[in-house]
Amino acid sequence: MQEGQPIVGNTSPEQAGGRVRLPRGEEKIGVLVSRLGANRMEVRTMDGKTMNCRVPGRFKRSMWLRPGDIVLIEPWELDKSKADVIFKYNSSQIIQLKKRGLLTGKAGGF
Repeated sequence: MQEGQPIVGNTSPEQAGGRVRLPRGEEKIGVLVSRLGANRMEVRTMDGKTMNCRVPGRFKRSMWLRPGDIVLIEPWELDKSKADVIFKYNSSQIIQLKKRGLLTGKAGGF
């Protein structure tokens, strides 16, 4: 897609490959390892830590997650071993993250 060209149809800039949501503040990128039930899941972050995560109520219906998905998580303020899943990356966004060097570390599979 050339610069200055409008995006046609229902394609958002993120889907067109232009912008990718990057971690801000304490947010981390991770790989969903397993689903534990009751909206809980195990996520391995890029620095090798395993965190117990949940999907907040506002995302339950719109965000379907499976093991192997790349997600953006935000650690809780009081307990840093737990986090909320706040974003799921699609395949074109994962390619952009690889180009930027953000999908490296002990998480594996890249």
